[in-house]
Amino acid sequence: MSTHISRRKLLGGVAATVAAAGTGLTLASPRAIGAQRQADTLPLTIVNRTGKFGNSSIWVYIVGNQGDRQVRVTRDGKAVPVQLSDNGAGGWTDYAIPLAGNGDTKLSVPRMSGRIYVSLGSKLKLKVVKDGAGRPALQYPAGWVSGDPNYKILHDSAEFTFDAGGMGWNTTMVDMFSVPLALRLTGSRTQTAGTLKPGARAKIFSDVAAVPAFKPLVLGGDLRVIAPGHGLDAGLFAKDYLAPYVDQVWNAYTSKDLKVTTNAGTFTGRVRGGKLTFTGPAAVSIAKPSTRDVLFCHGALAAPNDGLSGPVAAVLGAALNRTTLHNTPNQPATDPAAFYRERLTNHYAKAMHAASTDGRAYGFAFDDVAGFAPYIHDPAPTGMTLTLTPF
Repeated sequence: MSTHISRRKLLGGVAATVAAAGTGLTLASPRAIGAQRQADTLPLTIVNRTGKFGNSSIWVYIVGNQGDRQVRVTRDGKAVPVQLSDNGAGGWTDYAIPLAGNGDTKLSVPRMSGRIYVSLGSKLKLKVVKDGAGRPALQYPAGWVSGDPNYKILHDSAEFTFDAGGMGWNTTMVDMFSVPLALRLTGSRTQTAGTLKPGARAKIFSDVAAVPAFKPLVLGGDLRVIAPGHGLDAGLFAKDYLAPYVDQVWNAYTSKDLKVTTNAGTFTGRVRGGKLTFTGPAAVSIAKPSTRDVLFCHGALAAPNDGLSGPVAAVLGAALNRTTLHNTPNQPATDPAAFYRERLTNHYAKAMHAASTDGRAYGFAFDDVAGFAPYIHDPAPTGMTLTLTPF
C-alpha cells in the first residue's frame, strides 16, 4: 500500500478543535519527494456548475494550519492567524470569501494544510475558541451533529496539503456527503479526482436510503448523508451492525492463515486468544474490533505511523469495510468487483464508490488502501481547480 501519510493521521492543531465534535479530521499528505522550486502561493479557481445556486449564494472558506498556527486565508491569498477577536457581535467569524459576480472565481492558496469549505444558500457559522493549550483555534463545522450551528446549512469540503513536496488534495466523504465536488490539479501533468457521474448526488441519497439500516443516515431529505460511524454515535445506526461479519472473519482465521502484505513485507496471522496475531517483519496483534472500530478505523484498528502495525491495521480496516476479509486470505484485496458484496457491508462507502466516475472515493479513513481514494498529488504544481458540479 502507499507510504504517504493518509487522512488517518491527525492534522496538528486542527484535531484539537474538531475532536470536540467527535470527528477525526485527518488529511491526505504527499509522498516524501525532494523539495521543488515553486511559488509560495498556488492559483486556485472555483467553478460553479451546480445549476441550482448562483455565485451570489455560494461562499468559500480556506482554513487550516500553517506550521503550529491555525490560519484562515483572505481574499488576496494571505494566511492570517485566527484570533478570538475575529468573533463578531453574533459570536461568529466572517471568514467567507464570496464568489465572483459572474464566471469563475480566481483565488490563491499559500503553503499550508487545511480544508476548502463551500457553503451554499447561507454562510457558515465558524467560531474561534481556545484550544487545550490556550491558543486560538477554529471550531469546524460538524454537519453530523444535530446541535452544531451549521447543521442546517448546505456545505462540504475538500482537503489539501501544499508544502515543499508539492500539492496533495482529495475530496472526502469520511464524515459526510452533501455537495458534489470535482478536483483538477495541473503541474508536471494534469490530474482529476472526485468527479461524480451525472445524477450521482440523488443516486447516493437513494442508494443509502434503500438499505433499512442506513436510511436514518440521510438527513433533511436531501441535505446530506452522514457516515455510519457518526450515525452510530448519534443513535441513528446499530452499534452491533457489523458484529456478525467480524465474528465470521475471526472464525475463518482460527483454522487458517491470513497473509497481509505491506511495504514492510508479508505478515502471517491467525486468531489466537481472541486476537489476530501476526508474525513476519514484526509481531502484530489485533483485538477483535467493534462495529465502531471498523467504521472509524480506530480503536482496535488504530494505525500508528510506524510502518509496521499501522499498515497491517489499515489493510484489515479496509478489508472489513469492504467485506473481503472473510474469503480473501491474501490481503489487501485489489479487485473492486469483489468489494461490498455481502449483505452486511458498509453500504455508505459502497454508494460513494458507485457514484464516482473513476470508482474512487473516501468513504472511510482507510479507503486509500490499494489506491481507492480520490487523492491526487503533484510535486511541481501550477494550478488547482475546485468545481461544484451539477446537483
